Amino acid sequence: MKVVIACDVLGEKNNGTSMASYNLINYLKSKGHEVTVICSDSDKKGQEGFVIVDKLNLGPLLNPILAKNGVSLTKKVKNNKEFEKVIKNSDIVHCILPFSLGISACKTAKKYGKPVTAGFHCQAENVTSHFGVMNSSVINKTVYKVFHNKFYQYVDGIHYPTEFIRENYENVVGKTNGYVISNGVNSYVRPMPCEKPENLKDKFVILTTGRLSKEKMQGVLIKAISKSKHNKDIQLIMAGAGPFKERLIRKSKKLVNPPIIQYFTREEMIKLLNYADLYVHPAEIELEGIACLEACVCGLVPVVSDSKRAATKNFALTENNKFKCNDADDLAKRIDYWIEHPQERAACQEQYIKYSAVFDQDECMDKMEKMMFDVINKTKDKGSV
Repeated sequence: MKVVIACDVLGEKNNGTSMASYNLINYLKSKGHEVTVICSDSDKKGQEGFVIVDKLNLGPLLNPILAKNGVSLTKKVKNNKEFEKVIKNSDIVHCILPFSLGISACKTAKKYGKPVTAGFHCQAENVTSHFGVMNSSVINKTVYKVFHNKFYQYVDGIHYPTEFIRENYENVVGKTNGYVISNGVNSYVRPMPCEKPENLKDKFVILTTGRLSKEKMQGVLIKAISKSKHNKDIQLIMAGAGPFKERLIRKSKKLVNPPIIQYFTREEMIKLLNYADLYVHPAEIELEGIACLEACVCGLVPVVSDSKRAATKNFALTENNKFKCNDADDLAKRIDYWIEHPQERAACQEQYIKYSAVFDQDECMDKMEKMMFDVINKTKDKGSV
């Protein structure tokens, strides 16, 4: 089939949405499908299989916010012959996000009678956190209603990475034509023997990964480590980048061992996931949590927030694998438990390796491909293609 994938945010492989986009693109190509990607990434200009459209300029107040988060958005598409041509000649259009490009691609697809699928990769709080109102249920519900009215109500099939996010969205807008499919974990993420670097051999390494931002709550982890009975033995590694980096560095001054905060390549991350001693995912807002799943796949025992607004709470196999959301004292207790019970931690590692087998990315991407075929067939039956 000829697939057009509209990516409001593509960029580097440094966030969950971009990784999900690249994984889907690469998988469909590997299955022999003709894939055209529409995005605003100027570095992709001239590359085969890419159509480049204009970036969205939000002005001097909002552009810096996007830049700090390492993303750029796409401008609404008008009078673009190449854009129209690839959609007109496609069998299906898949939109990654409900923003300007996704809306433009969906409208154009409907104009030519093409079926549309779309990912649900953005929680309302991912938007409202930037404006300091992520705890307003009224505003968050309004964001979902806007998503629905402007975009998702016109989509023939919605891809939800978790049942959690499907329920959250449908509680606001009603039942949808959705498919729950994990984004999955790539096969190169696997358990392997890996020794700690020399400078970390005498430390208990706690790893956390993800964008350094308000809703990810890394500050709670820093506070918990400062309260731990084993503070002096703990080395915190924060793998990621984001607008809260300097703030987290300031908060970390109370730690005996300054945290390592940096971006790691995929190869470096695999090693890190295999030599770290504990993984902590303190996020209050989390749509799926692939970074946490990658830790589980490698047998790295996780401790996750029990936040009602995070899907990762469902990854807790025991009470010691979760802590009360935003409660540094409770998190400190869980950290101390795993430090003081190495045999239980080893047994838990084996449990997580078995548990995470169902998130194999090839199987998940196969389900995505089937979703697209299913939507194409359903729209043919309705006579819209």
